[in-house]
Amino acid sequence: MPQASHQAVRKIRLGELLVTAGVITQSQLEEALFTQKKTGERLGIVLRKLGFVSEETLIEFLGRQLDIPSIDLDLTEVDEDIVRLIPEAIARKYKIIAVAKIDKLLTLATADPLDLFAMDDAESITGCQIIPVITTEKHIQKALDKYYWMQGANRGVETGQRRAGQKAGNAPAQGKAGDGDTKRFIEMVLRQALIDEASDIHIEMGENELRVRIRVDGILHEITTAPKSIHRSVVSRLKILAELDIAEKRAPQDGRFAVYAGDRKIDFRMSTVPTIFGEKVVLRVLEKKASSVSEESLGFDREDLQKFRRLVNSPYGMILVSGPTGSGKTTTLYTALSGLATVEKNVVTIEDPVEYTFDMINQIQVNPKAGVTFATGLRSVLRQDPDIIMVGEIRDEETAEIAVHSALSGHLVLSTIHTNDAPSTPTRFTEMGIQPFLAATSILGIISQRLVRLLCPSCKEPYKPVPELLSGLNLPNDGSITLYRPKGCTECRGVGYKGREAIFEVLEINDEIRDLIVSRAAAARIREVAEKQGFRTLRDAGIAKVVQGKTSLEIVMKVTQDAGAL
Repeated sequence: MPQASHQAVRKIRLGELLVTAGVITQSQLEEALFTQKKTGERLGIVLRKLGFVSEETLIEFLGRQLDIPSIDLDLTEVDEDIVRLIPEAIARKYKIIAVAKIDKLLTLATADPLDLFAMDDAESITGCQIIPVITTEKHIQKALDKYYWMQGANRGVETGQRRAGQKAGNAPAQGKAGDGDTKRFIEMVLRQALIDEASDIHIEMGENELRVRIRVDGILHEITTAPKSIHRSVVSRLKILAELDIAEKRAPQDGRFAVYAGDRKIDFRMSTVPTIFGEKVVLRVLEKKASSVSEESLGFDREDLQKFRRLVNSPYGMILVSGPTGSGKTTTLYTALSGLATVEKNVVTIEDPVEYTFDMINQIQVNPKAGVTFATGLRSVLRQDPDIIMVGEIRDEETAEIAVHSALSGHLVLSTIHTNDAPSTPTRFTEMGIQPFLAATSILGIISQRLVRLLCPSCKEPYKPVPELLSGLNLPNDGSITLYRPKGCTECRGVGYKGREAIFEVLEINDEIRDLIVSRAAAARIREVAEKQGFRTLRDAGIAKVVQGKTSLEIVMKVTQDAGAL
């Protein structure tokens, strides 16, 4: 373990180091410092969000400059007693984790060895001299979830039992497995899903065994199997948590519950369906941080981000977000709303379902059995003195008509619609029965998006593309372009990809585009005119991320094949 203490870095400033080494420019540092004053975030985080430096580059640079060794927490087994020398609240606050202790020397993994408050507090709490080692923030977070999980999980589960005065808890879980085995199995599954940043958990019964799969970056992976004897008790336990009827096995049911992992509250939306081998359970993971993505980190390039901000700061009109299911439309809408919800504004949403809750936003759950649809909910909301309205989806003529009326009567309306790209969206509106002049005057802009898988930064492989490929992509054929392809390593489960990011096209409706909509011009004509005005298609946005080394050409071609960029 290293013997240099954190005192050696006490007078070093990160920004000055990066500028001196030529990693960033002085103007980039000044822009980052200006942003930091507004956000209060650490400089390293701001630099990453602005795209000036990657986390991996920053970690490698700091380790080299400060002579601090790096550590791979995935390959390091840590004694839990040593981990808990640092209280969980402190470890999560500073994103640090104790990994080794020899006498009075405590080795501390951190993503920011220049955070002197973290080092000083750790030293004060443990009474040890701190020896820093460096790793990425995502590895720190993963280790925190792994080693502190049981403390956090035991703190409480917000369940049907708690909310309904134990009424669901009175029913015994059925099955051959003991309660302890069932509880441990469920905790293991939930913990692994959170560590791997899964979006969904599939618990399904086969002919001979129980199988658990999780969806990571849009792809399902099997994480474990179990004897079929545990199936009934696992499903019953989850039903109790979600306030569902454990005796009902023939009909689908929906519910939700929450667990606590340290200072994180994670909601799970639960759905059950009967299959020939027994009930299948799918849990959608709804973590609050997914609803609080900053505008800068959504994935817009600078020009499209400026367009996005202009649109959402308009006093009235309609903004539509288009794309297939699972393309991140809800995240984009939530990001827009989180910046608009202030004490001066009455913000109302109509959703199906309500995935995340927000302060200062009045959220309405669609409930057809009670007569609450998108259309009826929107009609009622107009009598609630709204400033900003978000409608989960415009599916039919009635909802579209009310949304248009709302936008033309002084309200800012945001919604989603299922179209392949931005230029084809006005045509979809007219197909629903909306008059072209109403669509043209009410719609401010249309954002179309897709999610692309990101290449694993630990193993992505560079290559020089053939000239014919570059010509086909309208890229310079002068040898300056290096592209990357997936390889596979332990960091990415051997698939070559890790994480996802959105690509966007943003179509602002100006007078020329408005005239085309009124004249019922085809989507291809709208796209042609928009491109002459600087409109960048989904395919263009994807290729830009390919050139940046973020994703592969194969992924971009796949996710944009149904868009008008073809």
